[in-house]
This record gives sequence, structure tokens and C-alpha cells, in this order.
Amino acid sequence: MADGLVVASGRSHRHVGAIADHLLRALKERGYGRARVEGLPHCDWVLIDAGDIIIHVFRPEVRAFYNIEKIWSVESPGHRTAV
Repeated sequence: MADGLVVASGRSHRHVGAIADHLLRALKERGYGRARVEGLPHCDWVLIDAGDIIIHVFRPEVRAFYNIEKIWSVESPGHRTAV
């Protein structure tokens, strides 16, 4: 799927958009100009797929709601709770 995953937060819609814009410019300067982007018009959750790395930039409330860190976390077998 990807070699790396980055999860970051911005403080507001404008901040999330600015972070995403800065990352897209930096990726383009380094030869990754074909990165795919989702969510940029609304700037609640912007996903940047640069091939080897996937970057998620959230507003704090949206990051807490989706909690994608939990999806990608690895629990050791001894820490699992019975259901």
C-alpha cells in the first residue's frame, strides 16, 4: 500500500489547507508532482497520496472523530480485551 504514513493536525480549516499546500509544493519540488489529493476544498481532512507515502492532515475535531491512529496501531496479543 505505502512505505510510510504521516498523520498531522492543523488548528483550523485555513491551517490545514496551508499545511497541505506547503506539502504539495515541497513534493513537487522534489519530483513527486503527481501526488493525488482529496479533501482540499473543505480542509477538514486532506489526504495526499504521493505513492510511497500517504499523508493525512486533519482539523483536531475530525482527527479525534475518525481516530485513524487506532486503525493502524498494533496491539500485542497479551493486551487484547475480551469481547
